[in-house]
Amino acid sequence: MDKNSLLGLFLIGLILFGFTWYNGRQAEEATKQAKAKAETSVSSTTAQQQTIDTVSYALQAESDSAQIENIIEPERIDTLKNESFTISFTSHGGRIASVELNGYKRLYEPYYGDALSLFNKEESDFGLNFYVKNQLLNTSLLSFKVAEKTDSSIEYRYYADSVHYFAYIYRIDPVSNMVKFDVDLSGIKDIMARNQLDPVLKWHVKAPQQEKGFKNENNYTTIAYKYIGSDEIEELSPSTDSKSEDEIAKLNWLAFKQQFFSSIIIADSCFAGGEFSYRTFDPKDEHIKDYNASLNVPISEDGNHIGMRFYFGPNKFSVMNKYKDISLQKVIPLGGWIVGWISRLVVIPTFDFLSQYIKSYGLIILILTIIIKLVISPLTYKSYLSTAKMRVLKPEMDKISEKYPKQEDAVKKQQAVMALYKSAGVSPMGGCLPILIQFPILWAMFRFFPSAIELRGQSFLWASDLSSYDSIWTFPGGFAIPWYGDHISLFTLLMAVSMYITSKINMATQPQNNAMPGMNFMMLYMMPAMLLIWFNDYASGLTYYYLLSNLFTLGQTLAFRGLIDDAKLHAQMEKNKKKPQKKSKWAAKLEEMQKRAEEQQRRQNRGR
Repeated sequence: MDKNSLLGLFLIGLILFGFTWYNGRQAEEATKQAKAKAETSVSSTTAQQQTIDTVSYALQAESDSAQIENIIEPERIDTLKNESFTISFTSHGGRIASVELNGYKRLYEPYYGDALSLFNKEESDFGLNFYVKNQLLNTSLLSFKVAEKTDSSIEYRYYADSVHYFAYIYRIDPVSNMVKFDVDLSGIKDIMARNQLDPVLKWHVKAPQQEKGFKNENNYTTIAYKYIGSDEIEELSPSTDSKSEDEIAKLNWLAFKQQFFSSIIIADSCFAGGEFSYRTFDPKDEHIKDYNASLNVPISEDGNHIGMRFYFGPNKFSVMNKYKDISLQKVIPLGGWIVGWISRLVVIPTFDFLSQYIKSYGLIILILTIIIKLVISPLTYKSYLSTAKMRVLKPEMDKISEKYPKQEDAVKKQQAVMALYKSAGVSPMGGCLPILIQFPILWAMFRFFPSAIELRGQSFLWASDLSSYDSIWTFPGGFAIPWYGDHISLFTLLMAVSMYITSKINMATQPQNNAMPGMNFMMLYMMPAMLLIWFNDYASGLTYYYLLSNLFTLGQTLAFRGLIDDAKLHAQMEKNKKKPQKKSKWAAKLEEMQKRAEEQQRRQNRGR
């Protein structure tokens, strides 16, 4: 921030302090609101203009002597229902008191099987702050009256006096997860303060734990938001600590996101900046995050209206993809670019298709694994064949190493190795590229299974919930192993064992490289041990998939070993050596490098 901006903000502070002293408590609230607006609007207006607006705003509050009384009336609770949710409203604040999602149950163990509520009245708050006459209204503290209620809508009104009122209007349709929320200001705009700053929307939710494991659920529980004009979304990084963000850019929507469910507020026009934060509860608490958001909400140009929507529902691709015009489906962490495309265009459609005919999701994962393995089997075979060729050529490569033992002969050695590969018809990258091509698929599976709400609460074998860890034994007395946890996940254990066995057999089929014993130790021992610790709290559907993948890889390796005869392969490569060879660009480049190295060596020898 430059000196002029700092000076402007300092002057604003002095003016605000003066009016606070002059007008007392009511003007103090006005000036705080003006200062907050000034601080969040530095990118779009000058400090001088902010000062003028603040003075006008405070003078307006001073000149208007009418008072607004809020008569606290008995609370009235009303309910709207459709196929997706049941929403309760309270006349105190005219706000949504609670949201219960139909068809979903809470899996958090102390309340297992209870109706799944995104939040309740006692642990949430919602309201708009704006000025009417000489008062700052906090609508969450006001008592509203129900003006009209139907099966699909409810209208709350708050009367500032016998004539003037504003209204909160909520509308739902029979099947949507959306709630239309309109603030009608037409009946009150003529007594609203002139030069009205943007009303501030304040939303607070204490989100309850919904899932079996705190650690895994917390990994996907955060605040997500989308900028106007952007197709991508941003998130506060999930953490066990507190996180906050202060945004002056215009936002399209903001989501209080959990692993499988979200509460999202969407602006018809935009949110003109604001701030939002979360605090993470202790794992032993029944809550997971304490969300807070304070957003600036512009009034329509005619001063009559503020329009918004709420999304209350599952983080399910088929549901959220209906609102892809605002990128709502990107709340689901499927990965970006190629990984996200694999998930959206291949994995999810296949998963959804199979689920139409098969009820067991364990069997669906098995079939999905078979399909993936069959599709990439040509790549797997090509990788194994390349490894087999390298193994057959190992004796000849050892002879080359013996012929060029010195470091200064490295270029000659490399050139000889490449000539051997070319004459035998071996690609040095043939074993690596097929594996690299498979990585996006493996990563897509890693992103898909923990976020697949279809697996939530689905049991298979000993796993009671494929979206959470499977525990065959919980350590007694609250004992926990650091980084590992307080339980043993059998699918994770079997996955680690299968990885060890697969690596052991693969190493037996590959040419031995005595120069890289550390790599062998890493693949054989360290990787299974690390994954055993890392995946112990992960979704059992994911570790079950990796177990199946390892087993199929092991089966393919044994099958390829039976199909490929080393003697025949060696004979074929000997035939390839007798064929006329065309020098490749790479070989020509190596030869040129060798000549330069030899010339440089001769010059050094002459210099001595």
